[in-house]
Amino acid sequence: MIISLRLINFKKFEDQLLEFKPLTLISGLNSTGKSSVLQSLLLLRQSSQQNLLPNIGLALNGELVNIGTAQDAFYESGKENLISLEIIWENYESKCKWVFKYDPDQKDEDVLNIISEPNYSYLSNLFSNNFHFLQAERIGPRSFNEISDYQVRRCRQIGTRGEYTAHFLYIYGREPIPIENLSYPEAKSMDLIDQVEAWMREVSPGIRIEIKANPEMGLVNIQYFYGESNRYRATNVGFGITYTLPIIVAILSSYPGTLILVENPEAHLHPRGQVIMGELLALAASCGIQVVIETHSDHVLNGIRLAVHGGKIKPESVQLHYFQRQEKQAQALTKVVSPHINRSGRIDKWPDGFFDEWDKSLEVLLEPVEE
Repeated sequence: MIISLRLINFKKFEDQLLEFKPLTLISGLNSTGKSSVLQSLLLLRQSSQQNLLPNIGLALNGELVNIGTAQDAFYESGKENLISLEIIWENYESKCKWVFKYDPDQKDEDVLNIISEPNYSYLSNLFSNNFHFLQAERIGPRSFNEISDYQVRRCRQIGTRGEYTAHFLYIYGREPIPIENLSYPEAKSMDLIDQVEAWMREVSPGIRIEIKANPEMGLVNIQYFYGESNRYRATNVGFGITYTLPIIVAILSSYPGTLILVENPEAHLHPRGQVIMGELLALAASCGIQVVIETHSDHVLNGIRLAVHGGKIKPESVQLHYFQRQEKQAQALTKVVSPHINRSGRIDKWPDGFFDEWDKSLEVLLEPVEE
């Protein structure tokens, strides 16, 4: 499990230390550096997959993330021409620190040459198959989805946009979920497909899933139905189902020790579904899966708070980070505030902008209106 992450001269951060817990929630205004936190981790994994780590450098562009050029990755007021990414893992006694060279004369390059790196960190979940990343821009409903034996069978991945979720369920749907405590009590069995269906009913009551594949054409088809109803194409059931399915599959198929990164788990979900999503993510974190989410949803936050209140996850297992923008000498800086949740699910401080828009709107609505 990641204990902390330190970013030096990376994008908006001159020197930022962030504590991580089994469940870490990152929030804040747009363009304050939230995504940069996840990107820093993805860059390391991406560079390893491209065989640039160890020994060569940091790949700024690839399948997981596209930063652009070296200039895009470098903190614009950096005093030293280097970028440092530092991680402390629970299983390692010392920090794992990567240092990369930034050359102003080669600012348009998309690989940063390595200066120094640890030699004992590449067995962690960040670099293994016990990892899932779902980006904000996931695939919408499709009549057919692609098959990837490499991603699904060899790497046990569902794709960063959830594009291989249907194929994943086709291959592993009749395997029992690895973590019994994540099971839905009313599910027909412990099989992945039945557990996914059961949890999906919290989002869309009564929903059923049917998957058919045509390996010769390299396509897999997912359809939905309710009770004895006709089968519906994914294109006829809305974006919320398609956007939610990969997250639930990633959680339920994971083993203890897996690292899951999710951007905007609330996308296209109605408020009740967002609360359920927050509770499920919290439950996963209580079962040995490390979850890092970037969200704008107060409903997801409230789902986590309800999970704490209900004893599903300990308050000390939850870390909140709120990114605030500060103006200093005509430069936009980011300040990170980290509220805490207590055993009752209450939060000790609410900095301006931290999921308080409803309260602000309500204050205005309660003001008398002149006739």
